[in-house]
Amino acid sequence: MATDYYELLGVSRDASADDLKRAYRKLAREYHPDANPDDRDAEAKFKEISEAYAVLSDDSARARYDQFGHDGLRSGGMGGDPFNFDLNDIFENFFGGNPFGGGRTRRPSGPPPGEDQEIVLDLSFEEAIFGIDRNVELQTAVGCIQCSGSGAAEGTSARRCGGCEGSGQVQQVRQSLLGQMVTATHCPRCGGMGEEIPNPCSRCRGEGRYSDSMSYEVRIPAGVDTGSTLRLTGRGAAGPRGGASGDLYVHLRVTDSDRFTRDGDTLYAELQITMLQATLGARIDFETLDQTVELAIPPGTQPGEVFRLRDHGVPRLEGRGRGRGDLLLSVKVEIPTRLSKQDDELLRQIANQRDENVADPGERSVLDKIRSAFQ
Repeated sequence: MATDYYELLGVSRDASADDLKRAYRKLAREYHPDANPDDRDAEAKFKEISEAYAVLSDDSARARYDQFGHDGLRSGGMGGDPFNFDLNDIFENFFGGNPFGGGRTRRPSGPPPGEDQEIVLDLSFEEAIFGIDRNVELQTAVGCIQCSGSGAAEGTSARRCGGCEGSGQVQQVRQSLLGQMVTATHCPRCGGMGEEIPNPCSRCRGEGRYSDSMSYEVRIPAGVDTGSTLRLTGRGAAGPRGGASGDLYVHLRVTDSDRFTRDGDTLYAELQITMLQATLGARIDFETLDQTVELAIPPGTQPGEVFRLRDHGVPRLEGRGRGRGDLLLSVKVEIPTRLSKQDDELLRQIANQRDENVADPGERSVLDKIRSAFQ
């Protein structure tokens, strides 16, 4: 049976991030293999506590572990082996190096990648609903054509850095209460690249890249909304000296519509009809976002009633099913504010037939004056 991670670190199940760090720091110093040479038990213990800290210091992994135990880690997207990590990486990232000295020296794995970049793209309501191809422009770092990104002048090349002998790192030794502390940092001479450029390219000055304006076409899928983000892999800044390009994140911002509102895949709008259409019923045309539909208004339709037009809403994004959402129309009955004499007489006849109490023409004039005084 697997050992409980909280018990391994000697902390409670509600331990904070600081509690975890303090517990791991104490145990890691005690059981690190360099402090216990040729002690297999200490080495095994060090691996166990490092596994425990790696899981509990990650919020999502800790949540799965708290709910499902070790099985949750194996089924929660961490792969077949949830402990496939380098213990030295954890220790060095945590302490900033191996405090016992020795250990491995990391070598540069190549030029660092370029920075990710972000832009905001404004869309109309209709463009967001139905999708569109749009061009975006941004100022970014592009690979130098003159030196093919190497940073070196034509006919020359980079050479191994003399400050770090190509490792990209230099070690610093200092004394502490625990003895010698050895930390590794980026070489200031080569910036951690492990190479120097004795004859820099005149175009990019040895950087392998320079700033320029770039234009990309972005395909906006149907159904996006404000807050949606598109990722364009490799469209960010070019890395220095031939490093891979970062990604471009396009954040979408959608303008409001003067006719429709939106909630997910559903659209909402008002359906304005006259008093007589609501009373007697009617057939009227309504302009949706992309077509005209005929609506049958039944007699006696009341204000606030809702008509549902299926598949006239927002196209569903990939992963949310197929088709479109619905369009919901809320009835708004328009009451006339001015009537001709003939219309007034006809309505009064109807009111008399229905035995409804309505204001006579004289009272109506007084009511209009009172209403005007409060406007």
